[in-house]
Amino acid sequence: MAGTITALKAQKNARDRVNVYLDGEFAFGLALIHALWLRVGQTLTDEDIESLKASDTLEKARQRAVAFIAYRPRSEKEVRQRLRRAGATDELIEEIIAGLRAAALLDDESFSRSWVESRMQHAPRSRRMLAWELRQKGIDPQTIDASLEGVSDSEAAYLAARQRWPRVAAVRPAWQRRRRLGEYLARNGFAYDTIEEAIERVEREMAAGQEADQEPPTVESF
Repeated sequence: MAGTITALKAQKNARDRVNVYLDGEFAFGLALIHALWLRVGQTLTDEDIESLKASDTLEKARQRAVAFIAYRPRSEKEVRQRLRRAGATDELIEEIIAGLRAAALLDDESFSRSWVESRMQHAPRSRRMLAWELRQKGIDPQTIDASLEGVSDSEAAYLAARQRWPRVAAVRPAWQRRRRLGEYLARNGFAYDTIEEAIERVEREMAAGQEADQEPPTVESF
């Protein structure tokens, strides 16, 4: 396949890639970053071509991993699984993972903290449930423990109950509302006593808020 470069043309649908023509015929595509040193008239040996193709395979896999991470933070295990499904070899995967680590684009400690913070803000869960989720993403026990420092099941259950309240507030009778709210909290890993405490706390707050709304306005005396 060795030959002389007769043309270098940007791909129409991917401006960051270049088509390489050898001896007047299309030979292979290449990422722009690896095509910059090529020039028309340059002769490529078989070894040159294999090296270019290997570099291009690495670059495409790396770009795939970066795009995957850009969508939301990912754990190393998630990135490995994604690359493996895309057909990358174990050697290539490890090279990409190492590069992403060096560029601070992949960090299980940061990912774990971010995961817990996001859950607590948008969908609170128990410590047990959070730890299970992080284990599924390949996070080691020490990192999980560090990420869960300061997380209180009581507070998390209360936050979860507050977020869920608008969806059950109109349910009658009250015991059925409490049951639905309790089932929701149980599905998120909270223990019975913690659930009872959270429901009572939220109900007290909501009742107090309703009473405040119903109080007649005060009339200032002059």
